[in-house]
Amino acid sequence: MSLKQRIDADIKQAMLAKDKARLQALRSIKSMIMLAETEKGGAEGISEDAEMKLLTKAAKQRRESAELYAKQDRPDLEEVELGELAVIEEFLPKQLDAGDLRVHLLDIIRRVGATGPSDLGKVMGVASKELAGKADGRAISTAVSDLLNNTDF
Repeated sequence: MSLKQRIDADIKQAMLAKDKARLQALRSIKSMIMLAETEKGGAEGISEDAEMKLLTKAAKQRRESAELYAKQDRPDLEEVELGELAVIEEFLPKQLDAGDLRVHLLDIIRRVGATGPSDLGKVMGVASKELAGKADGRAISTAVSDLLNNTDF
């Protein structure tokens, strides 16, 4: 079942359950997918990779908005963003924890032959492709920097 079909089914369930918050989040995801499909100009849909990128972007936007609302002491808006984030994360692959991320990054560092901070670009290029949707880009970047600055990898 494609992501769009799963979202359509979940929209129906949310409507039946009268879950307005979940319904709003699902509709925003569907809207993003439909917009991406029309930008490409084709009716065949978008690839799974593109769908994951859209979901990752949406999750990042919600996370950043929630942080901003927390700083502005707006718990009502923060709660809405966190609710939508929880729904979006249901469709994303399980995120790597710090330990697993480190293991994957060490493997990538060894494969590309990185020796220090000057190889950050090489490692990030491979890591961002391989770990797309599995870890936040900021977390990947921070971990790669830490690992490359510590020459005992």
